[in-house]
Amino acid sequence: MPAHVLILGGTTEARRLADDLAARPGVRVTTSLAGRVARPGAVAGEVRIGGFGGAQGLADWLRTHDVDALVDATHPFAETITANAARAAAATGVPAVVLRRPGWRRAPGDHWYDVPSLAGAAEALPGLGRRVFLSTGRLGLAAFAHLADLHFVVRSVDPPGPPLPPDTELVLARGPFTVADETRLLRAHRIEVLVTKDSGGEATAAKLTAARDLGLPVVVVRRPPLPRGVTAVPDAAGVLHRLGLGPA
Repeated sequence: MPAHVLILGGTTEARRLADDLAARPGVRVTTSLAGRVARPGAVAGEVRIGGFGGAQGLADWLRTHDVDALVDATHPFAETITANAARAAAATGVPAVVLRRPGWRRAPGDHWYDVPSLAGAAEALPGLGRRVFLSTGRLGLAAFAHLADLHFVVRSVDPPGPPLPPDTELVLARGPFTVADETRLLRAHRIEVLVTKDSGGEATAAKLTAARDLGLPVVVVRRPPLPRGVTAVPDAAGVLHRLGLGPA
């Protein structure tokens, strides 16, 4: 049984896993948060804030703090962190597990446009609608900053930094949001097209249902691939199995 588990967190799944592990006798759990959200939700066990200084810094931390298992439960688009975690685990020999909730799947009535990146989303927008609900988080908005002829509604927990599109309306709010919430927002702002990353999970899927019900097109930014040789499990049960732990 692992004595010290480090979770690279920031997701709902990471918080739930920390709750489970922290309740187990003999298991010490530390969750590392990037610190990009000013007021993160409560997390069970120990919490550290901030980066490690790349793969080498993470490897040093694993050794110094006697970590027995590493769980990468970061956002599916945290490409750099996932790559660093894989390299650090390989360098130290610490067993590592990647937790990734499954991506979204199309449903009847969806009008999705798949793109490989935020830049691809920006390129697709002018032909789909002028009023855009940009639901991709507050980072990466620079990819849309040149689109001066479109009106953007950006929702974020904390205010985003520049550069932003010239015509941007900011909505500060923290989810989860219901289908009714999302429908009201889309109607109130007369949204014509939704842009989102394929984050997966139920917590942020309500906007897709609302867009489907309203017949709106959705530009979906697909996930970056996992590092070579790295596989993921879809839920906390898969992580516990990899760690040799049964149900609590």
